[in-house]
Amino acid sequence: MLEGKGVIEDTDMPVKMQIQAMRWASQALDVYDVLDCKSIAAHIKMEFDKQYGDGWQCVVGTKFGCFFTHTRGTFIYFTLETLNFLIFKGATSPP
Repeated sequence: MLEGKGVIEDTDMPVKMQIQAMRWASQALDVYDVLDCKSIAAHIKMEFDKQYGDGWQCVVGTKFGCFFTHTRGTFIYFTLETLNFLIFKGATSPP
């Protein structure tokens, strides 16, 4: 496991889920090269899908913009090492 701690920038996830998100991000960074953001994101997404059901999205990188609708209680944006992590479960917009 990485020694560095993550910094949560914004979230509406329950604390238990936040801890799990950072744990899976740390595990992914132990397995994949820090430049392999796609594999890191896929690893985290698959873990969330297994644990909390399908529909999770994960974006990993150093610079990105985004705009999305998410299911309440499923959003987290944090920094770990040199990367930013955005994880959320998608939702449909109200009609």
